[in-house]
Amino acid sequence: MADHAEVFIAGAPDRREAVRTVLGGFDLSVLAGSTVAVKANFNSADPFPASTHPETLEEICSAILAEGPVRLTLVERSGMGNSRDVLDKCGVLALSRDLGFSVAVLDEIDRTGWQEIEAPGLHWSRGFFLASAIVRADHVVQTCCLKTHRYGGHFTISLKNGVGCVAKTVPGVNFDFMHELHNSPHQRQMIAEINRFFRTDLIVLDATEGFASGGPDKGKLIRPGVVLAGNDRVAIDAVGVALLRSFGTVPDVADGRIFGLEQIARAAELGIGVTSADAIRLVPLDDAAGESARKIQEQLDMDR
Repeated sequence: MADHAEVFIAGAPDRREAVRTVLGGFDLSVLAGSTVAVKANFNSADPFPASTHPETLEEICSAILAEGPVRLTLVERSGMGNSRDVLDKCGVLALSRDLGFSVAVLDEIDRTGWQEIEAPGLHWSRGFFLASAIVRADHVVQTCCLKTHRYGGHFTISLKNGVGCVAKTVPGVNFDFMHELHNSPHQRQMIAEINRFFRTDLIVLDATEGFASGGPDKGKLIRPGVVLAGNDRVAIDAVGVALLRSFGTVPDVADGRIFGLEQIARAAELGIGVTSADAIRLVPLDDAAGESARKIQEQLDMDR
């Protein structure tokens, strides 16, 4: 369990420059000679902020590839549409060919590409299946968007981004895992529980724009104008919620303590990240990030 977590913030008049700035806060040389999985946000083919911005993905993948990994694989299952079609429409398949990384389209893999997860205390009735490409990777890098979620998740930042690594169905297994998730009163706890079973070494949150209501595919547009990064999923989600609150958001996200929200509370309970707002240190990296850091800190301070 992490005692504290830093979240780096860069102002984003230029998205590419902001992504490079936050990546500069991390030692990416550890990726050399390793297998790296990237989980972006391509739940649908709707444009950013519904989906990962192509410039953000290109900057992240280019930075990883510059370190010389053995293999870089983008892993994705779309919830709103055929995954391959979504990735094609969003330009991911073309980018993979241009840069030289592989894409694991999870709709298309057989039973051997999934790892069954069963453990005591889960809210999943019969466990779930995680993509082996995520579970077995030496390092995992996430990039997520800033959005509320109108289908029961309440918000979708880094913790919920993990749902795209979980099977809807698995060949030979007569069960719809996404039907269970989206119809369970424990949906937010189940989202958090997914994250217990795979590592995440770096998260880049593109909050240049976001949805303060609606989501995940469309909603009320806000423009925070920042890119954030850290290695703690709970801290990133808490900071993302604080940023949504600073703009005004839906009651399910706005009300109560940030660390009382079910996704965050369950993830903290499971040791996935920090356990309180006091453990989060904001690190603005340029003048443009300072005002956003102040607004986020005001919201975090209210969580005490």
